[in-house]
Amino acid sequence: MVTSRENRETDAYYNAKPPLPELAKAVSVLTIPAELAGMRLDLALARLLPDWSRTRLQTWILENQISVDGKKATVKQKVWGGEQIEVQVELSGNPAQAGHTPEAVPLDIVHEDDAIVVINKPAGMVVHPGSGNWQGTMLNALLHHAPGLNAVPRAGIVHRLDKDTSGLLVVAKTLQAQTSLVRQLQERSVKREYLALVLGQVSTGGWVDAPVGRHPVQRTRMAITVGGKPARTAYHPEEMLDGCTLLRCRLETGRTHQIRVHMQSIGHPLLGDQVYGGRPKNISSCLAQCLSGFSRQALHAQKLELAHPLHGGRVEWEVALPEDMHSLLSVLRQRGTVPQIPFHA
Repeated sequence: MVTSRENRETDAYYNAKPPLPELAKAVSVLTIPAELAGMRLDLALARLLPDWSRTRLQTWILENQISVDGKKATVKQKVWGGEQIEVQVELSGNPAQAGHTPEAVPLDIVHEDDAIVVINKPAGMVVHPGSGNWQGTMLNALLHHAPGLNAVPRAGIVHRLDKDTSGLLVVAKTLQAQTSLVRQLQERSVKREYLALVLGQVSTGGWVDAPVGRHPVQRTRMAITVGGKPARTAYHPEEMLDGCTLLRCRLETGRTHQIRVHMQSIGHPLLGDQVYGGRPKNISSCLAQCLSGFSRQALHAQKLELAHPLHGGRVEWEVALPEDMHSLLSVLRQRGTVPQIPFHA
């Protein structure tokens, strides 16, 4: 049983933040998107600049460090979409103090231009620094690869993958690009498809529509909870294998551990997922042998499609399975497969 003290310690782990950096000023300009029309300025800015607290944003407004269409701003004024917001953004003058040290960590870059960079993240890499993982993260690598990202909240990171999930991530290189990508994610117009190996035979596709939130007792886990955030995952079988199925999953929302929790909820946890039950008993000796050398959840973000922040046209990328999942799949295929109907978004 988890004690209140253990809960407090776990909460402290998840809420831990690096020390505040030294501050420097630089002018940045962003545009209020139409979907924020009618909001107070401070609330709209909190949506656009999630790296900063609303209190900090209100202070900037009161200190005249934020203007709207070139005019003095007030905290409670309403925005209606299209306004040009000029912000004297406080940037990290010394990234090392913030725990965000640029590091020469290799990145598998699939695409890069003036607005975005698309990365094929390997399993084992943490996306953003946190307790126990202040170094060697994707953010540290990004700051080394593109120092200008120091001027963008969260170094342009707008969505994440779990440490042991591989695949595609898009990063914004400017505030304007970040605003566009955040808006697309909120509007659910970004298409994200994953390949997942799950336990058991899944013969037909479907949807899991169930809210996901922090587990009420085991704080390191997520769960389907009444008070959770809306979450929706589409899935379709690609191949049925020996005791498991290769699924294609499409996210409509992007909650923490969403696919892992949703697949567990329908009785088909991801292979290798030690948190959500991917190493079950009473499985075939072949599957057990395959899993003995597989140390992560079998989940790969294979496809990504979005509207490019510069020109608005749809762009998409696709990456192959990493070697560990490819090898696992190859061994399982030797046991025979049942072809399935191709998945269509």
